[in-house]
Amino acid sequence: MADGKIAAAAYMSAMSRAFVNEDTYVDALPDRPLSGHPNLVTEQGLALIEQVMEAARREYAEAQGSGDRDALAKAGRDLRYWSARRATAELRSPEPGADSVQFGHTVTIVREDGRQQTFRIVGEDEADPAKGSISYVSPLARALLGKGVGEIVRAGKEDAEITAIA
Repeated sequence: MADGKIAAAAYMSAMSRAFVNEDTYVDALPDRPLSGHPNLVTEQGLALIEQVMEAARREYAEAQGSGDRDALAKAGRDLRYWSARRATAELRSPEPGADSVQFGHTVTIVREDGRQQTFRIVGEDEADPAKGSISYVSPLARALLGKGVGEIVRAGKEDAEITAIA
């Protein structure tokens, strides 16, 4: 595994500059910031990272072939980011039969106003609240983690009861 991280670091370093001609080069776009949190991922999140990495590789190759420096810089930045995210990904699944909320669980809550909402707790890159997935580092996920059915948690400005964990 250490060899993979070393190779990823060397690859990212080599891609940090886009060559313009033999004598000069232009720095790539600033790197996308990497989270300081552990890069926990579900199986779907890992597959997503690999899909996006493959797309970034294709875009990089196309930009090299066309000589489009702007596209090359953007694709290089994206490839560096996703390479780093893949190198640090930690695949996690909830423990079978767990009765408290864990990473990867789908949790249903009922808010004080009667609204029922269901969220899946996932990694940062996989989170999409509009589609029902929230990052494990979000305030709501942090409030839910470790809690069980029937417990009350703070959900934004109001309280909510956990009604189901799957």
